Amino acid sequence: MRTLIFVVLLGTGLHGAAAVAHSLKYFYTASSGVPNFPEFVGVGMVDDVQIDHYDSNTKRTEPKQDWMSRVTEDEADYWERETGNFMGAQQAFKANIEIAKQRFNQTGGVHIFQFMCGCEWDDETKDENRPASGFYQFGYDGEDFISFDLKTETWIAPKPQAVITKHKWDNDKAWISSQKQYLTQRCPDWVKKYVDYGRRSLLRTELPSVSLLQKTPSSPVSCHASGFYPDRATLIWRKDGEELHEDVELGEILPNHDGTFQTSADLKPSASEDWGKYECVFQLSGVKDDVVTRLDKAKIRSNEKNSLVIPIVIVAVVVLALVVVAALGFVVYRKKNAKRPPSPVINPEVMEQLNPEA
Repeated sequence: MRTLIFVVLLGTGLHGAAAVAHSLKYFYTASSGVPNFPEFVGVGMVDDVQIDHYDSNTKRTEPKQDWMSRVTEDEADYWERETGNFMGAQQAFKANIEIAKQRFNQTGGVHIFQFMCGCEWDDETKDENRPASGFYQFGYDGEDFISFDLKTETWIAPKPQAVITKHKWDNDKAWISSQKQYLTQRCPDWVKKYVDYGRRSLLRTELPSVSLLQKTPSSPVSCHASGFYPDRATLIWRKDGEELHEDVELGEILPNHDGTFQTSADLKPSASEDWGKYECVFQLSGVKDDVVTRLDKAKIRSNEKNSLVIPIVIVAVVVLALVVVAALGFVVYRKKNAKRPPSPVINPEVMEQLNPEA
């Protein structure tokens, strides 16, 4: 898979009674040879909302949501421990870039080493029959490198340069057990905690403002919905009450700078005399009434008329190329340790055994 910008795609069937799945994801990015950019950046996301940030310039983990201050009510040293986790990852990732360069027979240049992990938990099943939905994925220079298959409890190496790492990690049964424990137990437990801390914000619903836009009279008409929350939404075009699939192009759901979301759906309508039969319909999960906007030429905002510029500030959520020859030791669970961190722990000492010369 090539490098991706993480966005949330349109869902369907939102008016049903399906359980709401909540997620926790961590994104780590290390770089080499990139000017004016931190060598290491780490962020955590709950339901695709950033909750914290660490980088090699500040060398500290900082909250990105006001409600994250509640975490210290339960664990006073939370932020110190998270900073320690990220600092350990920073060292490991720096070493892994050098190891990867050796594996690919590279010297200088710009190189990116990336990692993401995460899990889901839904508020209906609670702790019963928790599905195995967690993942670990690593990437190097925009290509998949190695990933963890939770069902088979083995590592997948799409690159020849990752095979040596796969064999080492597959043979370390204790480490695999710790990965599974983190993804299926510790990670979902922290999802529940975070959702509880940010319940008022994360479980709110906000309807969007909807606009009809058109660049030129011959261009498709775009129905643009912005300012909605959460991102579980659909935007469709209907004609005479029937959903259209032909001559319709659905856009992605993208984040706004204020934590809400936006999306669009483009339509190539037929003859202008039929335009009154079209309507754009926005549906938001948890909200009974749809937002319906009938296609009306008088309401279309056109570039030709007023040089409209749509103010869209898109928050780019960590670019990810999944995965590297790295050696990332996540949480090593010890029975004596009562306080375990919410994010994966990277153990720099693991790096030596992954060295291609070893």
